[in-house]
Amino acid sequence: MSLNEWLAIGMIGAFFIMLLIGIPVAISIATTAFVFGFIGFGPMLFNLLPSRIYGVVTNYTFMAIPLFVFMGVMLEKSKLAAELIDVVGHLFGNVSGGMGVAIIFVGVLLGAATGIVGATIVTLGLLTLPTLLRRGYPKALASGMICASGTLGQIIPPSLVLILLAEILGESVGTMFAAAMMPGLTLAAVYIIAILALAAWKPHLMPPIPAEERAQMGKAQLLRKVILVVGPPVGLVVAVLGSIIGGIAAPTEAAAMGALGALVFVASSGRLTINLLTEVAKATLIISSMVFFILISAQVFGLAFRGLGGEHLVGRMFEWVPGGEIGALLFMLLLMFVLGFFLEWIEISYIALPLFLPFFIQMGVDMVWLGILVGLVLQTSFLTPPFGWSLFFLKGVAPEGVTTLDIYLGVLPFIALQFLAIAMVILFPGIATWLPAAIGW
Repeated sequence: MSLNEWLAIGMIGAFFIMLLIGIPVAISIATTAFVFGFIGFGPMLFNLLPSRIYGVVTNYTFMAIPLFVFMGVMLEKSKLAAELIDVVGHLFGNVSGGMGVAIIFVGVLLGAATGIVGATIVTLGLLTLPTLLRRGYPKALASGMICASGTLGQIIPPSLVLILLAEILGESVGTMFAAAMMPGLTLAAVYIIAILALAAWKPHLMPPIPAEERAQMGKAQLLRKVILVVGPPVGLVVAVLGSIIGGIAAPTEAAAMGALGALVFVASSGRLTINLLTEVAKATLIISSMVFFILISAQVFGLAFRGLGGEHLVGRMFEWVPGGEIGALLFMLLLMFVLGFFLEWIEISYIALPLFLPFFIQMGVDMVWLGILVGLVLQTSFLTPPFGWSLFFLKGVAPEGVTTLDIYLGVLPFIALQFLAIAMVILFPGIATWLPAAIGW
């Protein structure tokens, strides 16, 4: 190997070392890239950097990021989740395992409406975990259901993961949203089927809501709450996604309408205050700034890695992997899964995926199919012990008596179910590619 290729390997190693000693991700990415790129080529390597950064901050599609974040934070801070859980819980309350099904169903709704994993898990943990434990659900099972449900927002559109993957893969955001719809719902269905199967096998583990408690909310009142509580967020999501997938609006335009719709929805419910609006604006600014800081730092890293010959190094590495295209695909997905133990999805998306992408483009792999597989694997990074963010979020709000080990054991079956969903998309690519093809994307 050449000296520059050794520098490319050293750059990746230094990046991980800086992360392990606690230096923020964006600073670690940019620092290692500047240092090793400068050693290899001097300042000439970074002549293209201003135009690359300009391309990020002026990217029209990326304008959708703060707008979708605003929509999600507004719905989350308006306490929408609390009412959703109450209504959906009563809908499925007479079924053994019904509360588990309700949690997954609410995860789908909140994932589509907000896409904020931490907020969903914290809300579900605070509102449902004590209730599930009181009704006799095992601590590990209850914890696993909540963590798995909260991560559905990473693959169910509109999702920041899909927006960034669309940019990396050179596909439209609408195509990625359409492609992710069926795999996301398939994963939720796999969760629900597994919960109902376990409930049928061992009903004492997941008893239904007592009839006396269900009787407190009559059928007419329940129907009214379904219309008033479940209807608006579902309508908002359908309008946003439908306008994108149907080609009526660009993602940024639909995101703007989603942000406005969330604002109108919260205002019509009487919950909009100056304090709430200030909190939402502040949270949107912080989250969006973090995303863009990492995106800009990733441009430095990508420029240095390619300049040092890292792409050729990765290409030769794939030549050692047996099994051809499928073998290389499984190797990349496994590597991303392992990286998910230590890194967040945005670093994996913008650091790891671009390293492997030229090889798969050369092999003629369908980029939409590849992107959905990557998205499903990135979702597991929120669940994998010991550093999965979902586990930390739940542990922070779990009642006394629920240990970290309970949470770790609880997510393991759901990680296995995610692998089952990934295998289904690998074996049946039409799950991801059918809807985009059907609507002509």
